[in-house]
Amino acid sequence: MRIAVFNQKGGVGKTTTALNLAAALARDERTPLLVDLDPQAHLTAIHGAPPAEARDSVFSLYQDNRPLGELVIDWPKVGHLIRAHAELIKVDSIFGKGPTILNRLGAGLQSMEQGNTRVTIIDCCPFLGVLSLNAIFAADRVLVPVSSDYLSLRGALQIEHTLKALEPVMKRRVERRYLLTRFDRRRKMSFEIMERLREKFGAELCETVISENVAVAEAPAVSQDIFSHSPGSRGAQDYAALMEELTAARYL
Repeated sequence: MRIAVFNQKGGVGKTTTALNLAAALARDERTPLLVDLDPQAHLTAIHGAPPAEARDSVFSLYQDNRPLGELVIDWPKVGHLIRAHAELIKVDSIFGKGPTILNRLGAGLQSMEQGNTRVTIIDCCPFLGVLSLNAIFAADRVLVPVSSDYLSLRGALQIEHTLKALEPVMKRRVERRYLLTRFDRRRKMSFEIMERLREKFGAELCETVISENVAVAEAPAVSQDIFSHSPGSRGAQDYAALMEELTAARYL
């Protein structure tokens, strides 16, 4: 099962969600694979061991068609990671947008999996280019974090338009779930955004919301997932509930 965590708007919690969803799976005795497909390499930075050279990152899949299995490193309490490098920013300009490049990640994952049923979570960059298209084409599902503000609501509507536009090319409907993040129960606007999303997306809006939580914001600064940093926090409870909801829906 492959899940792309994607939104064309930054600051909505994509990397945080990818990391903590993987950590929740690891706590459930499943060992997910995280793929950092963002040139900003935030997920790789949280891991704490950035690649010394681009060839040791997912960039080498595009540059040299290097097998992804050679790039996997361990991430205790989280699973495994394929790291990013700043050189990924060059993928669009160097390799173009032909079908071979757009399907490179999917082909690489398929060669590595060989019947393996583990969950792969792809952390996407916040714009629609070759890398994000690779993730969407490779994924079975797309998880769209949406922070509880009106600009993010507009971004969610844009994502829906983008996914629908891609479906004739992919010859399938992309299954997706929208996830409310940075949800502040003290603010009326949070509930208004939730209601608007529910009206638009119905059952595709996750019942679980990720609350605005200091511990969630602090954890990446100390290179930890929320369960390692603050296991009793509201953030840990929310991400555990998200994992359970998506598992029950056979999304994971």
